Amino acid sequence: MVFHEQASIFDCEGCRLIGVIARPERPQQAGVVIVVGGPQYRAGSHRQFTLLARQLAERGIASIRFDYRGMGDSEGKMRNFEDIDADIKAAIDELMTQVPEIERVALWGLCDAASAALYYGHTDPRVKGLVLLNPWVHTEAGAARARLKNYYVARLLSRSFWDKLLSGNFRLGDSFEGLTRAARQAGSMDSPRDASPADPRHGSPGYIDRMLKCLKSFRSEIQIILSGNDLTAQEFTERLKQDGAWRKAVADRKVKTAVVQAANHTFASRAWRDQAAAISLEFVMGPQDV
Repeated sequence: MVFHEQASIFDCEGCRLIGVIARPERPQQAGVVIVVGGPQYRAGSHRQFTLLARQLAERGIASIRFDYRGMGDSEGKMRNFEDIDADIKAAIDELMTQVPEIERVALWGLCDAASAALYYGHTDPRVKGLVLLNPWVHTEAGAARARLKNYYVARLLSRSFWDKLLSGNFRLGDSFEGLTRAARQAGSMDSPRDASPADPRHGSPGYIDRMLKCLKSFRSEIQIILSGNDLTAQEFTERLKQDGAWRKAVADRKVKTAVVQAANHTFASRAWRDQAAAISLEFVMGPQDV
């Protein structure tokens, strides 16, 4: 389908935000707001957001990709994913104003943008779907468990590890030190109610608990897309295994999960990006009403 892209400048609490709207010639009733994770801007790693918007537009789905306050070309002080509700609302307002055919939207976000989309989604009845790629649920203990299971165990089972070890071309002491540190962290307390990353940009204390409450409150469908070769995705998977409340919430909600095998965190290859886009497109074009 023929589409065109237009630059957009719109207001968010007195700051000018910069975005790009991809508008098909005959827009469907569903639109997509591409939420940017930080630090990142509206094009995305490897131009993923730009390419996704164009693939959606070719199928009649209008979208907006934008820089929230403090990111890219937008005004305002830098902020983290926990403080962009107003930015997401402003982007939805702008998309629906510029493309009045839209009656509902899906929020699409990667990493901490997925967490931000989850925070906002249940607060706005216009949001009828969430596409969450590698959601950010980081704690030191959770990351350590993911590393133990997906890195160290995999290394012990790999032929290249034993070839290096037997040839003497391997620093066993460094590897053992890393393994011991990961095991110690993995065994530490890890409750989403009292654990928080050392860097406040990565989430305040209790942020994972807040995500869980928002997940339970969202009444429409959710599509989760995980990379097969990514620590953040692996940590999310471990969260579901270790935390019964999260596991139950995902099982009880309208949640679909897909894995792009071998993909890294940002879906760096064309094949991985296209697969993630195809899953997203199928979800957005399907029925999403409660």
